[in-house]
Amino acid sequence: MKKEIKTQIRINASPEKVWQVLTDFENHSHWNPFVRSITGEVKKGNNIKVVLGPQGTKPMTFKPTVLEFDQDREFRWLGHVLFPGIFDGEHIFQLLANEDGSTTFIHSEKFKGILVGLMAQKLDTEIKAGFEDMNLALKEQVEEMGVEV
Repeated sequence: MKKEIKTQIRINASPEKVWQVLTDFENHSHWNPFVRSITGEVKKGNNIKVVLGPQGTKPMTFKPTVLEFDQDREFRWLGHVLFPGIFDGEHIFQLLANEDGSTTFIHSEKFKGILVGLMAQKLDTEIKAGFEDMNLALKEQVEEMGVEV
């Protein structure tokens, strides 16, 4: 079974400024209500440690593989619950430059595996809300830096 969650938000700052906040992993715990921490060397092909979960829930710890880490454009990883094929998630952050100097931040995840059907309702509610909370917090964090378009 497959499922995708896709959210987006417009941020009044350049992709470079959004990337700066998004990839300042040491400070995620100060502003990010969904991705609580990212540790390890974030580089394509490397495994990192990610602690995430919506506010009000017990966060989960994953050790995904970085699939893409393209400065000012995209950060993508692939994680698994237990082992591949049970519940796999390809988590994607994309930054698209807009003509007015702002950025469209796209936050999505593609899920596949035998447990996806059982988790579908939670994905559509709690997890999607967690994405949206993170998007808004990222927007606020970047825009508070005093950057205007």
